[in-house]
Amino acid sequence: MSDKKYIIAPSILASDFAKLGEEVRDVLDAGADWIHFDVMDNHYVPNLTIGPMVCKALRNYGIKEFIDVHLMIDPVDELAQSFIEAGADLISFHPEASKHIHRSIHAIKDKGCKAGLVYNPATPLHTLESVLEDLDLVLIMSVNPGFGGQSFIHGSIEKIAQVRKMIDALGKDIRLEVDGGINKDTIALASEAGADTFVAGSAIFNTENYEQTISELRSKIV
Repeated sequence: MSDKKYIIAPSILASDFAKLGEEVRDVLDAGADWIHFDVMDNHYVPNLTIGPMVCKALRNYGIKEFIDVHLMIDPVDELAQSFIEAGADLISFHPEASKHIHRSIHAIKDKGCKAGLVYNPATPLHTLESVLEDLDLVLIMSVNPGFGGQSFIHGSIEKIAQVRKMIDALGKDIRLEVDGGINKDTIALASEAGADTFVAGSAIFNTENYEQTISELRSKIV
């Protein structure tokens, strides 16, 4: 994935889709590490966003950097395979959106793609105990999924800390990502709790100077 200790992953949900290729290139050149896809189906979550063709289009545009796909869809398996074919590097999904979590994880990994699980603010972590060792990433949502630009839910801090303890106890290289309301104030809280990978949408794309914003975000990581 990356040798960096901390990863900044701008969410293209907040970008200007009329010039998406340029936006992605600009934010990567400004110091972002990954590009994050928020994929919504107007079924699992109340919104409709982007599909594999957008991922493929960015690859065709020349984007070679790491693409991190968060599937907020139900069911997950068929579209996960389509994103792999389109060039995704990592696909994460919600455990409640799969009838067979272990099978879905390995269907992703068997194609050479990295796999993650996503936990909403009110979703318990009990499923994680059985499959953590198979994962490359755990994503903790610090907002309820479905829309960009929401405020950080502070109750997610305890969940981040719990997962950090589980990962450290296992001793494997598994990234702990947080998504939702991440800005210069909340990135410090999330990193202090144990997160090492940070999704930020409007906090980056709604600013004039991406390089300055990303640098300021990094400076707040504890």
